Amino acid sequence: MALVVYNLKVEMLREVFVNILEIQDISKIYGTVNALRNITLSVQQGEWAAIMGPSGSGKTTMMNIIGCMDKPTSGSVILDGDDISRLSSEELTGIRRDKIGLVFQQFHLVPYLTALENVMVAQYYHSIIDKEEALQSLERVGLQDRAEHLPRQLSGGEQQRVCIARALINHPKLILADEPTGNLDEANEGIVMDLFRQLHCGGSTIVMVTHDPGVAAHAERTVVLEHGRLARITSNPAKDF
Repeated sequence: MALVVYNLKVEMLREVFVNILEIQDISKIYGTVNALRNITLSVQQGEWAAIMGPSGSGKTTMMNIIGCMDKPTSGSVILDGDDISRLSSEELTGIRRDKIGLVFQQFHLVPYLTALENVMVAQYYHSIIDKEEALQSLERVGLQDRAEHLPRQLSGGEQQRVCIARALINHPKLILADEPTGNLDEANEGIVMDLFRQLHCGGSTIVMVTHDPGVAAHAERTVVLEHGRLARITSNPAKDF
């Protein structure tokens, strides 16, 4: 019954959701290296997409472009109505701050700040600091009792959950995750993937770069890159959330 309800929910949402991300014929050239070649892809609002491919396939380059950390050599990228391929570095910083929640494999937590303060850093660069809202974000990932702990006092899984809380604090239009389970053991991977499933069910749009087919299988679609080209897109079976 739960699976049927979930399938109906997805179909109903598909009728009203629009593309939050539209990539049109983008290429990226570094010197003589074609990192991306004529990629066209769209992601709907509320969708969970996984990007896979071997080393050197262009995954990191695509993530950097979607995440407003780089621009394509040619083509266009529309994120929530903004053509980010035409913006200046300063404008890209603003889009990244206001519309994208980044989750990294290496966590990138400030080592001398507590879990709570690491979440509040994202608030500081976005608008104003709100301690209660930051605490609520940690509670959402099950870490309210670890708010005053430093990163070195947290397990790898807990540190990644702080990263997710930090990514969510400014209510991003898109959650962009780079190998979010790459440094985690099996138990913590399960906890983190449960969080992503909850976020997806709550309507969040997720683009996740991963090398792990098991992780990618949780997404609705898997986008496979090979040698900088879009090799194939597969739809994954609906999950019983």
